[in-house]
Amino acid sequence: MRSAQMGMIRRTFLIGGAALVGGGIFAVQYGDSSARSQAGKLTDGKDGHNFGTWLRIGEDDTVTLYSPHTDIGQGSNTGLAQMLAEELDADWSKLSVVSAPAESAFANVVLGKGFLSEMSGYPGIIGAMPMSLLGMVARQLNLQITGGSSALRFTGQQGLRVLGAGTRQALIETAAGRLGVPAGELTTADGKVLHAKSGKALRYGELAAEAATRSLSAKVALKDPKQFKHMGKSVPRFDIPAKVNGTAQYGMDVAKPGMRVATVIAAPVRGGKLISVDQKPAMAVAGVEKVISLESAVVVVAKGYWQALKGARALAPKFSDGGHGLISTATIFAEQDKLRAEGKPTKTAGDGDVDTALKAAGVKVIEADYKMPFLHHAMMEPFALTAHYKDGHLDVWGGMQDPLGAKAAAASAAGLGADKVTFHPMLIGGSFGRRLPMYMEIVDQVARVAMQVPYPVKIIWSREEEVSQGAYRPQSSAKLTAALGGDGKIAAWRNDFAQPEDGLREVPFFYDVPAVARRHFKQVSNQTVGAWRSVNATQHGFTTESFMDELAHAAGADPVAFRLRHLKPGRHRTVLEEVAKRSGWGSPLEPGRARGVAMVECFNTIVGQVVEASLAEDGTPKVHKAFAVVDCGTVVNPKAAEGQILGGLVMGLSSGIGEAITLEKGAVQQSNFSDYEVLKLANAPVVDVHFIDSGAEMGGIGEPGLPPATPALANALFALTGKRVRALPIKDQAKA
Repeated sequence: MRSAQMGMIRRTFLIGGAALVGGGIFAVQYGDSSARSQAGKLTDGKDGHNFGTWLRIGEDDTVTLYSPHTDIGQGSNTGLAQMLAEELDADWSKLSVVSAPAESAFANVVLGKGFLSEMSGYPGIIGAMPMSLLGMVARQLNLQITGGSSALRFTGQQGLRVLGAGTRQALIETAAGRLGVPAGELTTADGKVLHAKSGKALRYGELAAEAATRSLSAKVALKDPKQFKHMGKSVPRFDIPAKVNGTAQYGMDVAKPGMRVATVIAAPVRGGKLISVDQKPAMAVAGVEKVISLESAVVVVAKGYWQALKGARALAPKFSDGGHGLISTATIFAEQDKLRAEGKPTKTAGDGDVDTALKAAGVKVIEADYKMPFLHHAMMEPFALTAHYKDGHLDVWGGMQDPLGAKAAAASAAGLGADKVTFHPMLIGGSFGRRLPMYMEIVDQVARVAMQVPYPVKIIWSREEEVSQGAYRPQSSAKLTAALGGDGKIAAWRNDFAQPEDGLREVPFFYDVPAVARRHFKQVSNQTVGAWRSVNATQHGFTTESFMDELAHAAGADPVAFRLRHLKPGRHRTVLEEVAKRSGWGSPLEPGRARGVAMVECFNTIVGQVVEASLAEDGTPKVHKAFAVVDCGTVVNPKAAEGQILGGLVMGLSSGIGEAITLEKGAVQQSNFSDYEVLKLANAPVVDVHFIDSGAEMGGIGEPGLPPATPALANALFALTGKRVRALPIKDQAKA
């Protein structure tokens, strides 16, 4: 999640909360009950009853979870089902998960509360706010986001476990009334309420109608981990069979009667506008039916994608550069250097007098400059959204990380009320933060085009368009300065970094250093920047852990031992010691190989990694083995969690070794995987993942595996060659 988006959520919640106070308690309660009523109507089926907005129990004992999270391949919906089933004592064989409708009744209240608590710095105040109040504002905000490693740690832990436990209690109370026994004599298991003394049992299905009329308590005791039957087990993921047999439906798979397919050519320089276009060359292509001019793009509509693409390539539209024609990768770095030299940070964080500590007698001052490029999300499925406007109503189909937000964006673009738009969530073929509607021009494009044609239309972005028109991880740079005392410990640390947003709260500085300053210098360009997997932890992780290695070398210390000297007893120290042990840190390696270490905390999860690498003849790195030790508190589905850490680690290596988006004359120079180099399977390492069950508050799992990978590799390459990697991608250093 981007800092700006978190700020938007925080402001909207606070403003909305203040507005609702004037409405009185009745207004709040009415809003909450209205949501439950609307959810019941939207999920209405024969012989079923709703509990809250996300759970429905059928009279045939089926249990349906309406998940507010989108399937991006991360497997979180299975984990959410495990958490619900655990507290509900549901029959796992009768539980299913479907996507919640993109309607305000299904807004993710728990997610808003979790992000607000984490980002505001006032978890106590947020925690004391009534969920009904938070719910009103969450629905106003259209909050239905998948991102920020939030599904299990917020929606699951704080939402579905509580919902499951509350529903279970309602079922027990209903059964107690029917059997005429105290509720304390009843237990539950596999979708039944049991009375041991009489041997009687009542199915959830036969209790559901009456139980659904009861108020669900949010103050329920959750199970102790020792009681877990579902959580902590590597159950098969619900989504895999359909993906294997080909029945899974993605945005690219949508097909409607009479549908046309369109593609887009946008201004090559972000911020540029369409000046003119001669439509005749495209219209001369067989199958092309319409050319539509938008403010910053041209859309070609045809009977099929290849006809549309051929028609688009026949065009020669003229675009302005929006005044950004002199921007380049080099000018952005130069502007960032200038901002640091001026010494006026946008935002600061830290403790202690760093300036005095840097000037103290007997300290050794170390400095290093780091540079990181824009990074593309490189999702496998390019953008594909389908829309159909008919009889005053707009339907939109596609895979989005925020279906409610996409619905609102489509309504705005079409000039329609929200009640006149239906968004149909689909599976997502890769995302990593790219498919959030505030970064996606295609939502606006498909809505506007659909309003101008009498048939369903699917817009597909070409791979070239998708690469060159991304919402990238920002290009950033940092100057790190530290003082080493005579005892070989860090006396002061300063990180001056420049990029669009700060991310100061997102990435904790956990080393024990008496004086620390982190200063953000805001610098923006014409490029759209957005949430990229693990967000600011990638930049801060690379610079912090690379610099820790530089300081260890300056102190004449082993990199692991040096870090341990700056860690108090606790979770971080345990993670580092364990990854060093599992990787065989300090033991001999075969000639031509070296190890590097890094540790990063983000999304309340600590990940330590060690990589074992060598260099090819052309100077490019090869990672042979990688070890990851993870403390995320409780692990819900170990196999799925392992896959997320493994995927994050490989993505981190890929981005560090070969990925970069560069600018010249304001435009992106890359256009496809031929010049945006993603790590290939043959070059992926063997990975060992180990989880530590610390009992700590649950952390995220989808994003934290990525940030330590690049610095661990860079540190291994220094151990191997004596040459520091301070600019990414690493492949460019091989050419230097």
